[in-house]
Amino acid sequence: MHTKRGAQPWYHWFTETDTPQDRKLLIKLDLLILPYAFIGFWINYIDSSNINNAWVAGLAHDLDFHGNQLVDFQTIYQVGSVIGQVPIAFLFPILPMNWLIPGMEFCWGIFTLLQYRASSYSEFMAYRFLVGLFEAPFFIGVHYVLGSWYRADELGRRGGIFFIGMTLGASTASLIQSGASAHLQGVSGLAGWRWMYIIVALMTLVVAIAGFFIWPGTPDIPNKLFLSDEDIALARKRMEENGTGASNNSIPKFSLRLLKSVITDWEIYVLTWWNVLFWNSDAQVWGGYLLWIESLGRYSAAQINSLGSSAPAVGILYVLFINFSSDLWLGRTGAIVLSHLVNIICTTILVIWNVPESAKWFASNIYYCGIGMSSVLYGWANDILRHNKQARAITLVAMNIAPTAVRAWIGLLVFKTVESPRFTKGYSFCLANSIVLIGWTFLVRHLYHKQEKRIDLESSRSSGSIEQVSQISENIGPFDHKVSVSGHILERQSHSL
Repeated sequence: MHTKRGAQPWYHWFTETDTPQDRKLLIKLDLLILPYAFIGFWINYIDSSNINNAWVAGLAHDLDFHGNQLVDFQTIYQVGSVIGQVPIAFLFPILPMNWLIPGMEFCWGIFTLLQYRASSYSEFMAYRFLVGLFEAPFFIGVHYVLGSWYRADELGRRGGIFFIGMTLGASTASLIQSGASAHLQGVSGLAGWRWMYIIVALMTLVVAIAGFFIWPGTPDIPNKLFLSDEDIALARKRMEENGTGASNNSIPKFSLRLLKSVITDWEIYVLTWWNVLFWNSDAQVWGGYLLWIESLGRYSAAQINSLGSSAPAVGILYVLFINFSSDLWLGRTGAIVLSHLVNIICTTILVIWNVPESAKWFASNIYYCGIGMSSVLYGWANDILRHNKQARAITLVAMNIAPTAVRAWIGLLVFKTVESPRFTKGYSFCLANSIVLIGWTFLVRHLYHKQEKRIDLESSRSSGSIEQVSQISENIGPFDHKVSVSGHILERQSHSL
């Protein structure tokens, strides 16, 4: 059962109930987890999306690529990612995460490097598939680790810092390609886009090697290089108080009984569809902003990539606001609703399309507000699934596989390269998903409250204190309220527990 947390000002990193030992542990965990997660996601996003930057920087011209081949490269990456995630659900709880995640990162770094020498469509397809295959566990693996060390009221801010790596990656991918096009074009006989692959691959390999030493693993299978036995014992105690199934060092075993319990419960279906809606509400991944800037016909390759960095750079502010507010004052429901109201506005502008050019610049540069709630969604899912670590791993991976599989083919239908820069079908599809996602979030909230009341009632009965009142740990916001075991609303307030 959750421990009640008091409201706190936005600038407080700890709660009043955190002991000096708790705070010391949190600082150590933050220093071990967040920098690697942030930098790793930065590199991850660069390596997955740099095909868009290379395409407008001369790759298509140099290798005579045309038609829908850009979306083919994007799609084959998604196919590799889907296949790579299938075994991951069973590996997270039983393998050291400080070996699994950096090891996979090292492998995708090698195949990122090999793209610099690619000279044909088939070579690029093979390398993109392998990059997707080895990148597959990174994103969901970070969220699994965050959910293994942090309480529900601590996840939003940490997840937000992690997610900034993606926005920074989108921004710097454009800047790296811009710099390579401007200063390395023709050096050693290589085009600027080829130098971009060399640069980002070397960055990836360095970060991967550092991860073997820095990444702390999980409380069950920890990396003890920087964590003492006392740190690990305290972390397990905190997670036990949070109700997280990670309070001892037993390694869970997969069984058909476990699988049956997962597939017969509501979480895997409701949460997976929730994430499908979220992924499909995001249009920026298809490179429409860069393709639109290119279509204006007044910017060089370097300028196109420089201008393309503006949206993710501004997006850093959106991500911080949405994720910090989810922990501290808006609550998780409010943060998600606000995020997608903004997403609906900018997507509507792009659907209409025949608007002043300034409106398109505006819509393209606020798009990251919609995806800024990613860590709120995954943090909430971690909280819902906290009671069984193997079930949590299976469901989190299912949540990621399903939208990745959908994205693997949806671009071929609604974001065809030949229809750029006006993706009317694509932007309309994203708009519809964003609207449905808001309603689906209230369904998740209802089922979560219902689950927490049942768990707290069972806990009260087992302890012989049926009058004990449960306090649901969802961060309280304008759309949220505290609920007792009898279902009565106890109080409404506009801040977090």
